[in-house]
Amino acid sequence: MGRKRVLSGVQPTGALHLGNWLGAIRNWVKLQEDHETFVCVVDLHAITVPHDPSLLAENTLKTAALYIACGMNPQQCSIFIQSQIAAHSELCWLLNCVTPLNWMERMIQFKEKSVKQGDNVSIGLLDYPVLMAADILLYDADLVPVGEDQKQHLELARDIAQQRINSRFGSESIPILKVPTPLIIKEGAKVMSLTEGNNKMSKSDPNENSRITLLDPPDLIKKKIKRAKTDQHFGLEFDNPNRPEADNLLSLYAILSGMGRENVARECSQMGWGTFKPLLTEATISALEPIQNKYKELMKDRTELHYILDNGKNQAEEVANSTLKRLQLALGLLRKNQN
Repeated sequence: MGRKRVLSGVQPTGALHLGNWLGAIRNWVKLQEDHETFVCVVDLHAITVPHDPSLLAENTLKTAALYIACGMNPQQCSIFIQSQIAAHSELCWLLNCVTPLNWMERMIQFKEKSVKQGDNVSIGLLDYPVLMAADILLYDADLVPVGEDQKQHLELARDIAQQRINSRFGSESIPILKVPTPLIIKEGAKVMSLTEGNNKMSKSDPNENSRITLLDPPDLIKKKIKRAKTDQHFGLEFDNPNRPEADNLLSLYAILSGMGRENVARECSQMGWGTFKPLLTEATISALEPIQNKYKELMKDRTELHYILDNGKNQAEEVANSTLKRLQLALGLLRKNQN
């Protein structure tokens, strides 16, 4: 039996923050040790909402550089740009043709985003989950690391693969598309906002103080943590539903310091916010320093970065085109030189 395959990625919109790192990328780094890992920058998803074309390419490159700076090893995984592999767009179209419209209309994220955009809602935003399904299914992924907010999209990918493709065009013994399994990783899976402990840390939050980005300089990190929302209680504790900010900041400290929840809970149980925040600041700056140094090195001379992305593209394209060909043949499309 070969290693199980994992596929994941993030959009190149906004600066990657602690939530992206601790909730996703840090876990990909662990998975690459014993899984066949594909990670992409999903730039096609980024244009489903209004965006600045002058920034997209540069932000795409920056996101890829941060993957590597965070520990994604091109010797152990394939790192690539979604739009550079045409099979993503073609498979999305093929899946569009078998996916019921009412499946798309019930997607929660579409409902939320369409309310914000009003008359500017694009077909691309409605179709976002099918493109995500294409991303996943192209690589015969066994496992897909997802947060709670993306579980519905993964369920859609599973339904499309099983109900609309395999059951209609394949056979029980020879499925056309592999049905992926969600991989929910608990520790650090949901990093909350610094300004509102009940809200997830988000790149789209208009308040810059709500998040610490991976490239924030030390002075800015100190300022953001100093301004982070707290409460009036003395002593910090985990898992108190009435103290979401305490749970969030303590969780961040447990991970960033490397001390773990048990040791941190004991250390901070009789500690005030004035003593705790400098500790969290120091741990955050120290944890981000090697990432920032590696990122600057990659962006200063981009030759290595482009070489890594070219190799990743070649590795990913071989797998993607093989999957696409299987579905093309199953749907009855005439292939070149086909008799």
